[in-house]
Amino acid sequence: MPIYKIRGVDVDFPYEAYDCQLVYMEKVIQALQEKSNALLESPTGTGKTLCLLCATLAWRKSLGGFSTCRSERSGSHMGSKLSDGPLSQSEPSNLPTIIYASRTHSQLRQVIQELKRTNYRPKMVVLGSREQLCIHEEVSLLRGRTQTNACHSLCKKRTKRYCSHFPRVAEFMKENPNLGDEPIDIEELVNIGKSCGPCPYYVSRELHKVADIMFAPYNYLIERGNRKSLSVRWNGSILIFDEAHNLESLCADAASFDLSSWILTACISEAKNCIDLAIARRDNSNDKSCNPDDFAILRALLLKLEKRIAEVPIESKDLGFTKPGPYIYELLADLNITYKTATMLIGTIEEAALLLEEGANVADNEGPRKMKGIVCRLESMGDFLKLIFRDGGKSHAGYYRFHIQEVEASDTAAFKGKASRTLSWWCFNPGLAMDSFSELGVGSIILTSGTLSPLDSFAHEFKLEFPIRLENPHVISANQIWVGVVPSGPSGYAFNSSYRSRDLVEYKLELGNAIVNFARIVPDGLLVFFPSYYLMDQCIGCWKNMNPTNFTNSSTVWERICKYKQPVVEPRQSSLFPLAIDDFMTKLKDSSTSGAVFFAVCRGKVSEGLDFADQAGRAVVVTGMPFAPRTDPKVRLKREYLDQHTQSNQIGSKFTIALCMVKKVESRESAPPQTVGMRLLPTTSLKLVVLTGEEWYSQQASRAVNQAVGRVIRHRHDYGAIIFCDERFAYPSRQSQISLWIQPHIKGYSKFGEVVFTLTRFFRDGATRGPTKLELTGSEDHG
Repeated sequence: MPIYKIRGVDVDFPYEAYDCQLVYMEKVIQALQEKSNALLESPTGTGKTLCLLCATLAWRKSLGGFSTCRSERSGSHMGSKLSDGPLSQSEPSNLPTIIYASRTHSQLRQVIQELKRTNYRPKMVVLGSREQLCIHEEVSLLRGRTQTNACHSLCKKRTKRYCSHFPRVAEFMKENPNLGDEPIDIEELVNIGKSCGPCPYYVSRELHKVADIMFAPYNYLIERGNRKSLSVRWNGSILIFDEAHNLESLCADAASFDLSSWILTACISEAKNCIDLAIARRDNSNDKSCNPDDFAILRALLLKLEKRIAEVPIESKDLGFTKPGPYIYELLADLNITYKTATMLIGTIEEAALLLEEGANVADNEGPRKMKGIVCRLESMGDFLKLIFRDGGKSHAGYYRFHIQEVEASDTAAFKGKASRTLSWWCFNPGLAMDSFSELGVGSIILTSGTLSPLDSFAHEFKLEFPIRLENPHVISANQIWVGVVPSGPSGYAFNSSYRSRDLVEYKLELGNAIVNFARIVPDGLLVFFPSYYLMDQCIGCWKNMNPTNFTNSSTVWERICKYKQPVVEPRQSSLFPLAIDDFMTKLKDSSTSGAVFFAVCRGKVSEGLDFADQAGRAVVVTGMPFAPRTDPKVRLKREYLDQHTQSNQIGSKFTIALCMVKKVESRESAPPQTVGMRLLPTTSLKLVVLTGEEWYSQQASRAVNQAVGRVIRHRHDYGAIIFCDERFAYPSRQSQISLWIQPHIKGYSKFGEVVFTLTRFFRDGATRGPTKLELTGSEDHG
């Protein structure tokens, strides 16, 4: 394997590296050496993951050898101790730990496959939840906190139904000190547990304490509770978020909550059950460990909260009731819920969860198996209070908005047809989650993806400095991609999916006729993305039921599309999505047709994590700008939040610039002692970076487009077309937000005939571009 000297570090790379790969690895090493944060965009197919692993591990190896056999020493200290909290790490290394996070375990599985391609063999571990790792025949059937509580219960020696897998962990770790020296994924860890007996979950929890590199889903790092359970030496560590294009929304959601009427009602019911259970224990067995008065106080407070939410005046269902974030403390203080009393309530809630679990076990001698459907809603109330009173302070409340909305419940039987209210406390500063890592002393945070553009707004959202940035080109040649803006259809009617024209029959028929032409020209797989499910349903309904007036035959647009491609429509329900994918691949492989067309939605499942390489996706059509609904309360309040902060930042920045100018003059004239050592920035470097609500709104739509068009051109030998069917894509401001590697290839067409001619020629020449394969998998990056 070739070895490249990059910034003084020898990088062992498994292939001859492209120029863009060398640049990417240089940026990674620069960030690590300078302990800086980095935003790195590199298109799928450029070997991003492989470059990231090789560069990071080469830098880490340059500091000292990887860990070996330390898991044996830590295993001897484990004994039968049960803890999800930090356990002491034996002989911890002073070298930095690498934490590699991605969205899902399937993506992490692919990352580990890439690690196997390299010559680097750090001590590694993949962290997973009990849902992925538990092998107990009954507990493995459970989910969420019910599963966690059952696991804790069965791992206590005093119970009759003691888990047989847990006590085998210590001995197994002692006998297998080399575990993790070779890359191992979750499935392999589970297989070890099934064949050798130790609990895979607790094996991974032990192994992560001595690992050089740890792989984990995002939520293990973003959610405070999960993060605190990790035994990681955070100071100086390296934190990598791969596939980070949705990280801002995930961070904001993790710091927010929604408390609906039906959840609150369920909590009140559970509190009443706890009162009854505690009284029954006291009367039947003189067990006074649980005080029914505590649960009575909890129930009374929940009833008051329910009443208070119901009494809030809502003048408009669209606008709801909105207050600044700190209002939550005012509302709770009226119920006598403060930081001090909240701590007591959280303790009562944790006691209630155990009582309900034990009560279920007493009622059912079968054990945890029958607890499958039992979920303790009170625990969500505990999370609610922990979030509000985090760290005992209120400063974070300024990043929030308090909102109560009234809707007609339709998904819950008890509330169906009734007005239901939801209390929301929404965080609009994703950087709140990242602040925690700065406080922990993390050395570098690297955010990377194939679609991060536009980078400025991404950095602004996290309120972090990202001095190292990269927007990499692709490794393909110009003849492998066709990108065109199609402002009008075959009859010259303008394409514009805005609310002013999207419901017009003329627009829908014109778009349908254009897609008929694309289905005829594009070989194999065609992807068509709509801005929303509403517009997709409206268009397909029109195409099925109406005949174009300029055609004499009786065929509908839908029938003409089906003549060239067998259609598949993305379902709204996530549970039906795997069936739709299987249907698409079956139709694609059908030799009696010329391919298949997948009608999907921007921000949907098709646009996110799937790899439509080669024949699976020869072209992608984007039918409009996927703007989020302006009337959505969360979108509206986010825009207002950004506008308010923009205004205050502009005032504050003007003051800062004026102050720096004064300091600069003072330093030149007299250099007083108090300014010695102060870094005086030149006024030209004081760039005012703000993001208005409208800019954020627009850039979110552009990022969704970039995600959708990223489904094609998945490796260096692939080829395909990107077709923008909306006249707004012709605007320079819109094109500037498209991924940088696509921009040089964008060409505008004034006539639809030109589109048909050049696109036909592009695919006619495509037959000479080399062999193709037919597969559809999760996202992959190969060198």
